[in-house]
Amino acid sequence: MTISVLIADDQAMVRAGFAALLDAHEGIHVVGQAATGAEAVTLSARVDPDVILMDVRMPELDGIEATRRILGPSYPAAHVPRILMLTTFDIDDYVYDALAAGASGFLLKDALPEELVHAVRVVAAGDALLAPSVTRRMIEQFAGRRPQGNRSSTALAELTDREREVLVLIGRGRSNTEIAADLFIAEQTVKTHVGKVLAKLQLRDRVHAVILAYDTGLVEPSS
Repeated sequence: MTISVLIADDQAMVRAGFAALLDAHEGIHVVGQAATGAEAVTLSARVDPDVILMDVRMPELDGIEATRRILGPSYPAAHVPRILMLTTFDIDDYVYDALAAGASGFLLKDALPEELVHAVRVVAAGDALLAPSVTRRMIEQFAGRRPQGNRSSTALAELTDREREVLVLIGRGRSNTEIAADLFIAEQTVKTHVGKVLAKLQLRDRVHAVILAYDTGLVEPSS
């Protein structure tokens, strides 16, 4: 199956370079380019991409607000795309907000070509781009600056005690293998619990489970 990609960046040479790189790989096809966040929202609804490479900082409408609109309930396209945020700095104040808006990960603009291709494939497959340990470090950094309890803990009421334990460990950056060891259960059982947690809480992926764990106060920075 071919992965369709929309590139949103205000620098024409960046767009052209990414497009040439991705189109050169089998199974990936760039279906559009946008120079602003507003263009990204409009074009995404028209070309219906699988993945959007979204620059964080753009004129008219930044990448975060564009992400919110595309992933919002009024989005008119046939299916909701996965959004991979592009940023110049690995310590970017916008990264946490981008993930909270629904993005599935972020990538530095100076990443190696093979890293970009890998990121597109990972996100298109429905996985979050960030490894658990990286997720924890990044989320802690930005969650520590935000007011606690942004989301009501009632969102967790649907979880069983075991699923709640699994969510806590996801929030602390544990991999499935580590969670299995911590809880003395099989890794396949952990995968089942993780899937149920995501489904019950209507979360797109593991990154957003981490964000919810912090936002509800279930996990606190450095806990």
